[in-house]
Amino acid sequence: MNQTFNYGKDFLTVGLAIGIARGQVRGKLTAEVLQKVDQSSGWVQQIVDEKNVVYGINTGFGPLCDTLISADQTRTLQHNLLKSHSVGVGQPIKNVIAKLMLILKLHALCQGYSGIQTKTVERIALMIDKDLIPQVPEQGSVGASGDLAPLAHLFLPLIGEGELFFEGRWWPATAALKQCGLEPLTLSAKEGLALINGTQFIAAHSVWALYEWYNLLESADIIGALSLDGLMGSVKPFDARLHAIRPFAGNQLVAARLQILLQDSAIHSAHLNCNRVQDPYSLRCMPQVHGASRTAFRHLKELTHIEINSVTDNPIILGALDTISGGNFHGEPLAIALDYATVAAHELGSISERRSYLIIEGRYGLPKLLIQDAGLNSGFMIPQYTAAALVSENKSLCFPASADSIPTSLGQEDHVSMGSIGSRKLNTVLGNLKNILSVELLYAAQAIDCRRPLKSSAALEAVHDLVREKVPFADKDRVFGKDIQTLYHLIDNRSLLSCVGEIAPGLNQLSGAVTSFENPIKNHDDASFGIYQ
Repeated sequence: MNQTFNYGKDFLTVGLAIGIARGQVRGKLTAEVLQKVDQSSGWVQQIVDEKNVVYGINTGFGPLCDTLISADQTRTLQHNLLKSHSVGVGQPIKNVIAKLMLILKLHALCQGYSGIQTKTVERIALMIDKDLIPQVPEQGSVGASGDLAPLAHLFLPLIGEGELFFEGRWWPATAALKQCGLEPLTLSAKEGLALINGTQFIAAHSVWALYEWYNLLESADIIGALSLDGLMGSVKPFDARLHAIRPFAGNQLVAARLQILLQDSAIHSAHLNCNRVQDPYSLRCMPQVHGASRTAFRHLKELTHIEINSVTDNPIILGALDTISGGNFHGEPLAIALDYATVAAHELGSISERRSYLIIEGRYGLPKLLIQDAGLNSGFMIPQYTAAALVSENKSLCFPASADSIPTSLGQEDHVSMGSIGSRKLNTVLGNLKNILSVELLYAAQAIDCRRPLKSSAALEAVHDLVREKVPFADKDRVFGKDIQTLYHLIDNRSLLSCVGEIAPGLNQLSGAVTSFENPIKNHDDASFGIYQ
């Protein structure tokens, strides 16, 4: 753990957030930052002592904002706030996403605008370092007054409520804290509100989605290239001159990657003089479709970087006599982009399934259903059904959550973003996409075998060898569901990317070189944390 990240001071990126969550980067609270936090907390105490009326400090919340709270009740108010807002339902979110929520919230609190105590930010940092992960239900946020319910669950353990995942199992919060030699905290004025106001549920899901999506963007190019060679498709549609006259950066990047992947393929050389005029769209339009998805990825990454370096709670404290009650907690800036990203991720699966269908159709010299003894054997007929089902499910998830709004808080919160729902949908679509690509990889490897003794390029032969280490060639029916699961893990653990990177280092250099496309925010390089690898 050589790299250090200073909360509230350094610029946080997707890769750094993932690195902290995985213990690869050490998060640090500097004396300078703690001084800012302490100053903000002092201003809040001054407001309480001088009885200045400020929303959330000495008033009720939401529609109760006109109800004044006495100084001796302000602490009780904060504890009641965490308890009353912990109304989430559904399955717990992934532990890694809950940990990302802690990281993002800590970074926001450390910027010194939230009136939180230093002991509270120190406790959150300790939870991150010790892997004390709160249980956070997946449903209950409308993504407007912050992700209220999820954040309330996230911070219940601070006051000894809720549950924590620690040392491989779930504990009641008090028991887990005791195991670590810790006691519950007593929150001061404004702290409960600072903790539950914010967009960290939406933003953490976006960070995780970007981390997953980058892997799938890279994998889709590799698997698509393998399919193209198995179908004896043409590389002419990837000519740089074609894409220079429609210069979308994503399209150009994908076209260049496909050319590298298919370089010196004997399969391709063997059909240079065939009479096939042009390939179906799912082959020749990969740069346009995969490239458009990369454009959406870039946009979401840019907005996510802004969001995770922002202060999104309310009110913000600029001084004892200078507070602003605004709407930085509203999730709309990410909500719309997440919906756009969901459509873009779905399209990667949609075009992948079409390539799978092409491979089993019995065209271009491939046996129907990819097996010689069809009839007695169903061959590779049914995996395409699974891909089709997942594509259809993803279509149903593409309705934009941000287009909906239901008023809450007795009309005080009369427009909400539903960004929490959009963020969850994106991650569901990406999980389905991983399985869709697994089916295509299963088919593409079998198609390459049907071209023997011809060989593909060195990079794609390495991919084929990697697949065959785990999944053998099929000359008769077997339980193909196990093969799909195996290839899913091969994609998920990034073995596919590592394998190709070793044979064709130019591929990774190409992705890394397009800094202005992949990483437009302050040129921060996330390469070492899996965003460009």
